[in-house]
Amino acid sequence: MLGALILLLPFMHKGTPFSFLDALFTATSALCVTGLAVVDTGTAFTRWGQLAIMIFFQIGGLGILTLGVFLALASGRKVGFSERMRLQMQINALQVGGVVRLLRTLLLTVFIAEASGAALLYVRFAKLEGPFEGMFYAIFHSISAFNNAGFALYSDSLMQFVADPLVNFTVIALILVGGLGFFVVADLSSRFSRARRAPLSLHTKLVVFSSLVLLLFGFMFFLIVEWNNPATLHEKSLGTKLLASLFQAVTPRTAGFNTVDYNSMELPTLLVSILLMFIGANPGSTGGGIKTVTVFVIVGSAWSIIRGQGELKLFGRRVATPTVMRAGVIALTGAILVGAALTLLTLTDANLPFRDLFFEAVSAFATVGLSVGITAELSASGKVIIIVLMYLGRVGLLTAALALVSEDRSDSIRYPAEEVIIG
Repeated sequence: MLGALILLLPFMHKGTPFSFLDALFTATSALCVTGLAVVDTGTAFTRWGQLAIMIFFQIGGLGILTLGVFLALASGRKVGFSERMRLQMQINALQVGGVVRLLRTLLLTVFIAEASGAALLYVRFAKLEGPFEGMFYAIFHSISAFNNAGFALYSDSLMQFVADPLVNFTVIALILVGGLGFFVVADLSSRFSRARRAPLSLHTKLVVFSSLVLLLFGFMFFLIVEWNNPATLHEKSLGTKLLASLFQAVTPRTAGFNTVDYNSMELPTLLVSILLMFIGANPGSTGGGIKTVTVFVIVGSAWSIIRGQGELKLFGRRVATPTVMRAGVIALTGAILVGAALTLLTLTDANLPFRDLFFEAVSAFATVGLSVGITAELSASGKVIIIVLMYLGRVGLLTAALALVSEDRSDSIRYPAEEVIIG
């Protein structure tokens, strides 16, 4: 609400028609690091408005608690145990011990990644926008990419850079590092910075493995299906086809940038993009979705049941049953939330194609920001539904569901077991 009021200030936008609902939508999208927009960020807002949006998605990516603890450390104040526990939950650390040290590693990683990305992007944007404007463009897009926000100052997102290796690889690297997860970054840093290398945790192995599998799958699928599509890849060179396919394999994992028009893609590509958006990034990262590890735990559990194994074993380790249950609850809650929102959207915006509404709903829930171009066409009720969906997808129902199943509600009374028929 405060963010919406800030964006409504006269010097924040350029005088184009801009309602409170549009301001609330934009502020929510930025704070939830989504990237969906009802007005063009590059032309509707002044530089002050764009700066405010950039601050919003930086706060949204790191989390208010993370910034609060950072300010406490900077001022020399000690961080209490309760703050450490809340911080552990926010950044998905496996234990309370060392969580402040983990935060320092996280903030250092953020600074290095965003500064490096801005420096690389400045090489290109300085030529296009001039030395001073180019600096702001570079910083804005670097922070947006690292936080998986998807906000761009160009009306076509990054489509004009589809054949530009510098912009593509820089943005891809920022998206991947931001989407790795803070614990994974710290785990990898500790492994490669010590003379005596400690083994990687099961969580890190799962994140790296699942990310590579999804990246390869998305890349191959997009390349094959869109190869002969004249509106996307057909007219492009082999190098550009490969580069565009790689970018489109990365960005649905909650980043929101695009170098190809999603409205021109084949239906199978859109369906796979919806799947990748729903899966999302990794736990404890700046991205959204139900998370990669959640999906691989569910798939691994199903495979274990098919093979007649009682427990889920991955990389030589046993995954606890409560973890498998949490994964199922998160996936089911996400599916129900998207289904409910989609049903409402078909009522409030019946004039829009079901395919487009489905894509928009999943994009909002997973805080991705990709769109087939209908965001500005949504009715007032439709915009409210998307606002609620972005908020709940980022901080609401999934967190509540996880808290419910993580509590120990075991009883001293054990009831007799009885079989039920499944399937």
